[in-house]
Amino acid sequence: MATAVPVVEEAEDYSFLPIIHDVIKCMDKESPDVHQELNKLKTKIQEAREQISAMPGIDLSPALQESRLQTLREQVQTKNQLLQKYKSLCMFDIPKPS
Repeated sequence: MATAVPVVEEAEDYSFLPIIHDVIKCMDKESPDVHQELNKLKTKIQEAREQISAMPGIDLSPALQESRLQTLREQVQTKNQLLQKYKSLCMFDIPKPS
C-alpha cells in the first residue's frame, strides 16, 4: 500500500530591506564589504525573479487572468450555494451530545 508523501514548501523570505540596510551601513563606514553585500542583494533579487517566472499563470495576459479569476469566483459561489442547500435539507438527525 503506497502512502502519499506531503510536499512541504519552504516559506521564502523576499524582504530586501535588511540587505539594503546592510549595504547602506557598509557604505557609511566605507567598508570593503560593500561589494559582498551588493552581491547578496543581487542574488536575492535574482532568486525572486526566478520564483516569479516559475509562478503558474505568469505567462497569461492580465485580461485572461481576470477572466479565470471571475470563473473561479463563480464556481466558489455556486459551491457555497449548494453547500447551504444541502445543509438545510437536514436529511439525517444527528443527536447532539448532552
